[in-house]
Amino acid sequence: MRIAIAGGGPGGLYLAALLAQLGPHDITVWEQNAADDTFGFGVVLSDETLGGIEQADPAVFAAMSERMARWDDIDVHHRGTVSTSGGHGFAAIGRRELLGVLQRRCAELGITVHYRTRCPDVAVLQAEHDLVVAADGVNSAVRSARAGDFGARIATGSSRYMWLGTDRVFPAFTFDVAETPCGVVQLHGYPYSDRASTIVAETSEQVWQRLFHDRCARDPEPGESDLASIELVGELFADRLGGAALLANASRWSRFRTLRTDRWRAGNLVLLGDAAHTAHFSIGSGTKLAMEDALALAACLHEQPDVGTALAAYEAERRPVVASTQRAAAASQAWFEDIDRYVGQEREQFAFNLLTRSRRVTHDNLRTRDAAFIESAERWFCGAGADPVPPMFTPVRIGGLALPNRVVVSAMDVYSARDGVPSDFHLVHLGGKALGGAGLVMTEMVCVSPTGRITPGCTGLWNAEQEAAWRRVVDFVHSSTRARIGVQLGHSGRKGSTRLMWEGIDEPLDTGGWPVVGPSAIPYSAANAVPHELTTDELRDIRDEFAASARAAARCGFDLLELHVAHGYLLSSFVSPLSNRRTDRYGGDLAGRLRYPLEVFDAVREAWPAERPMSVRISATDWYPGGVDADASVEIARAFAERGADAIDVSTGQVVREEAPEFGRSYQTPFADRIRNSVGRPHGGPAVIAVGAISSWDDVNSILLAGRADLCALGRPHLHDPHWTLHAAAEQDYAGPAAMWPDPFAAGSRPPRTGRTDGPPPRLDLVRHGPVRTRHARWNPTGSPHGPGAG
Repeated sequence: MRIAIAGGGPGGLYLAALLAQLGPHDITVWEQNAADDTFGFGVVLSDETLGGIEQADPAVFAAMSERMARWDDIDVHHRGTVSTSGGHGFAAIGRRELLGVLQRRCAELGITVHYRTRCPDVAVLQAEHDLVVAADGVNSAVRSARAGDFGARIATGSSRYMWLGTDRVFPAFTFDVAETPCGVVQLHGYPYSDRASTIVAETSEQVWQRLFHDRCARDPEPGESDLASIELVGELFADRLGGAALLANASRWSRFRTLRTDRWRAGNLVLLGDAAHTAHFSIGSGTKLAMEDALALAACLHEQPDVGTALAAYEAERRPVVASTQRAAAASQAWFEDIDRYVGQEREQFAFNLLTRSRRVTHDNLRTRDAAFIESAERWFCGAGADPVPPMFTPVRIGGLALPNRVVVSAMDVYSARDGVPSDFHLVHLGGKALGGAGLVMTEMVCVSPTGRITPGCTGLWNAEQEAAWRRVVDFVHSSTRARIGVQLGHSGRKGSTRLMWEGIDEPLDTGGWPVVGPSAIPYSAANAVPHELTTDELRDIRDEFAASARAAARCGFDLLELHVAHGYLLSSFVSPLSNRRTDRYGGDLAGRLRYPLEVFDAVREAWPAERPMSVRISATDWYPGGVDADASVEIARAFAERGADAIDVSTGQVVREEAPEFGRSYQTPFADRIRNSVGRPHGGPAVIAVGAISSWDDVNSILLAGRADLCALGRPHLHDPHWTLHAAAEQDYAGPAAMWPDPFAAGSRPPRTGRTDGPPPRLDLVRHGPVRTRHARWNPTGSPHGPGAG
């Protein structure tokens, strides 16, 4: 097979070396730079990547190992202190050394490499070769020549960063934070040999403008470094450098560009490494991803019967892995770009927050790596003199309401009422969840009027029969459990008069419906009714209905009241500019759109007992251009906090049908994080509740200990397992009071005996994070095309 590879970086050279060992291929590599040109300093490779290299080409692995630096610790420097976490297992090699290893290997295998040579025209390459590989980086000329085939999209980060080296060998992966009068500058550093380390300096655009802008060359020559800026970086991190020099190599301030492509192949042309995708430097190396791509592509070409099938298999295998890496990298990038939000945290929380920023490393994962580090962080979280326990089992207060743990059963509509009256189903459903150990159980959205229901099966609180039925539920929770119970009040607005969820969610009723209302005459979708635009008098009447329901909820004995200002229901639809086009005092800018929801809040707060807390659920983004976004959500939360909200329950979306949510594990938590660390408890504000695809106790502990939220609300996990919190306690070997086992269930407070007599029962991890596919066992370069483990 004739193979052309554009790009003589690690990915392209490694692919060439692998393919040369798999068959009688005619391979040519074109590299526009000289053989000894390289940019950057050291690259980090994971143990998994190294395992794949060792299996595929022991000669390359052995040569790399001779030149590698390895270490286990991460040092986090923060306000004159250092926190060290061990057990991480890193390896790095100088980029120049890595290129040398691969260049020599290609020469040994007889591969033709043209340096200082641009590759021929792409059409010519495709016509003259069986396979063309674009491994020519993020600015790929090959990809650009066929731009319409790949759908490349680039997102540019908001921070500035610069690659540097130093002749100091750091003892660990090192993070340092320099707080200047102009703002924060941060350092990422790691050793890559026994003589040198890589450094990345990073800062926000605003700080860069104040500190570094005037030091940068105005008309730089190619390859020129910002020497004056580098000098200042050295001054800021003099303690960390210990007198060592900073080394430059075309070191200039840049913004990171995240490349995503819709397709990786077009005919016999395929993208590899940075030509197909990039991931922020704070989570890993583009070199690592490129070499993993090369392993996968070579294996697929070896295993599959033809090039087209092989390229499809390669993309199918690698795309999910890359997408997962890019999601983690985006979370890590956002954390560092918003580091100002976290530098005020205390040492233990700041270090834990930094280590878990991408959500790939978690509380339990860190316990496995370094139990002493987690014990120290838990001891800080629990407070002076307290024994360390899992963060989810520490007490918390919402206003005057004391909760024994930080787990909330999220509000979940079950559409099982008749005429708004909760039934035995609700008693068993909510009572069962309260028996399951959560500190707080929330009702579904309880509607304030018959026309405020979403469906005919929704509960309400507008008459005495409903009030009596709710009092029965509340009395059971209070008499038979230690949980507290909260009521969520809402009005469906333009999303009302629809079918039961299992009959067609948000689909309008065929018969028996009722008129829907909203801030403006804009339907939720083309299939839904056009809402009546509410008049000022009608708004006052609905406000009074909310207040009447609040008084009824107080008589029922609910411990907390939550106002539903999310998910496109009435109050939420006032907040969003996508559904509110009013020109009176209840429309216009955010202050105008918030006016009516705040008036309702004030009325409910006045009707609700002063000693009992109030929460507000908000949609922190509409997931649609022109709608509410993360910045607006902070202002929304601040407005309710200033009116006396004791908690903000942070959800997202469901405001317009055309939304495009970025679903994923704990995908809404970053919005809770932003609100908490902008207007929440660290600033004397309300507690913040995170919700949304939080499914494991490990994630709950991670969110809480990092300071991303004060409580976590889980819905579906409690449907799958009503005793989720009790089981989480047992799985963590926690038997303290915050687990809240009812006396009749006490025998279940420990997992069943397994016959072991040596130590605690085995732990059960219900959720696996970040599965990674490997090529270790599949590689069989000298055997049959379908060697051991292939397929």
